[in-house]
Amino acid sequence: MSTHKRFDADICATFTAPIRCGAYLLALLVGCLSTVPAPAAWAAEPPSDQAPDNECVVLLHGLSRTDFSMQKMAKVLAENGYFVSNVHYDSRDNNIQALANIAVNQGITDCLRLGAARIHFATHSLGGILVRYFFKDHTLEELGRVVMLAPPNHGSQIIDVFGQVPGFELFSGEPALQLGTSGPDSIPASLPPVGFELGVIAGNRSMSPIFSLALPDRDDGKVTVESTKIEGMQDFIEMPYTHTFIMQRDAVIQQVIHFLQQGSFNHPSPAPEM
Repeated sequence: MSTHKRFDADICATFTAPIRCGAYLLALLVGCLSTVPAPAAWAAEPPSDQAPDNECVVLLHGLSRTDFSMQKMAKVLAENGYFVSNVHYDSRDNNIQALANIAVNQGITDCLRLGAARIHFATHSLGGILVRYFFKDHTLEELGRVVMLAPPNHGSQIIDVFGQVPGFELFSGEPALQLGTSGPDSIPASLPPVGFELGVIAGNRSMSPIFSLALPDRDDGKVTVESTKIEGMQDFIEMPYTHTFIMQRDAVIQQVIHFLQQGSFNHPSPAPEM
């Protein structure tokens, strides 16, 4: 059984050194809700009579998170007949280049071991950048569809503004500094348009008013809506959720399943003209 430590915003009040509080807030900025490493991955196998043509979904969590953040989605996907590989990777232990190979390969290996004939991906935040980085140099015959939740496909201005603050890299790791909007260190800026079937879900609610001030457009508290979009995506939808918890919302999980099944999101019908 894995153990997950939880931070709480009230911890800031107990810090005696301002820089420790500032570093904590910056860690929270990149989604640092759990920090103790979990097992490398786990795969949930649904009953054989429910499996939709032996399809598997690889789940990749975001920066400074663990597979725990994706467990609700993993459970619902398995209940809907998918094999699931919910991969854990330590986002503060390597750079994006290394993490892409570690995490994506782990998910592919899990799915192939389960006999999957089609392999999908559902990602949160940094997880989407790992998939883009991996598939710029690799192909996968079994690759199906990809759904990215709140991906910083053009980086985040928050990294541009706060990335050099003392303590930021210590708490967030090297990958956080690779998520700026421009410059030689920006991985999103170096990636080509996507060449796979992609659906993007962007949040447009923020619980981080200070960080939202650094963002020039509608945002989820960490990434602007516009930054989530990428050339080559097949569909896009905005939903009223925050960056930190978007992957756990029931309506979002249902949209993920809809895209995996249909190749499009379930967009609300426009109101009839009066």
